[in-house]
Amino acid sequence: MPKINGNEIRPGNVLEHDGGLWAAVKVNHVKPGKGGAFAQVEMKNLRDGRKLNERFRSEDKVERVRLDQKDQQFLYEADGKLVFMDSETFEQTELDAELLGDRRPFLQDGMTATIEYYGEEALSVSIPQKVTCTVAETEPVVKGQTAANSYKPAILDNGVRIMIPPFVGEGEAIIVNTEMFEYSERA
Repeated sequence: MPKINGNEIRPGNVLEHDGGLWAAVKVNHVKPGKGGAFAQVEMKNLRDGRKLNERFRSEDKVERVRLDQKDQQFLYEADGKLVFMDSETFEQTELDAELLGDRRPFLQDGMTATIEYYGEEALSVSIPQKVTCTVAETEPVVKGQTAANSYKPAILDNGVRIMIPPFVGEGEAIIVNTEMFEYSERA
């Protein structure tokens, strides 16, 4: 694995530090009037979610880690485990449902997700940014409420509550942004 200087750390880099895997979230380069320059790095542990603020001088060497990304198809969920299948080798992998966090309801059968691996260990699962869902229940449209850009609450077929425009009714398919949990467009 390549070693990089402390001043070469960028947001999104994955580093091996203090025996753990850390993703750089924020990097602030500081040049004080006295002494050498350093990078103030806010990092998040990829295994347990802890946060850490660390200073790296430009002469410090840090181990940069490359993660392997594989596209895998979601099959089913059993006992809090998500089962994915590699589309090339047809090998099945079981992962904890906590890896998806609050985006879990948007994972649908047959959906292709990108899983990041460090060796054989799965560290994160990312689903497509836009997912098609159906509106399960919503309020009827009230005429004359168009003076301002108004939205109404809705519950989707997967149980998630979002705000939708007044022209969308029950049973309609919509596209939802899974990162922002908001209505994107009609399907």
